Amino acid sequence: KLPKKPMEILLVVDSTQGQNVLNQARGFNEAVGITGLVLTKLDGTSKGGVVVSIVDELKVPIKFIGVGEGIEDLLLFDAKEYVDALFP
Repeated sequence: KLPKKPMEILLVVDSTQGQNVLNQARGFNEAVGITGLVLTKLDGTSKGGVVVSIVDELKVPIKFIGVGEGIEDLLLFDAKEYVDALFP
């Protein structure tokens, strides 16, 4: 039997979209209450810095990151690896 409410409500954000993502996250959170983020398109030059603002403001964790186009490219988020990649 399925629960009456979803266990997780994940917002998938495109890391190349910049500050516009913050407004989308605010609206989505107000409408349904998100429990986590999935950050996609981290395989290119994007660093996904706007996600720091989303996590800080909405107090939701990053659950997964996408670093390619295949299912095998959807990875559990590792904060240390993310920070190390931001500041090599």
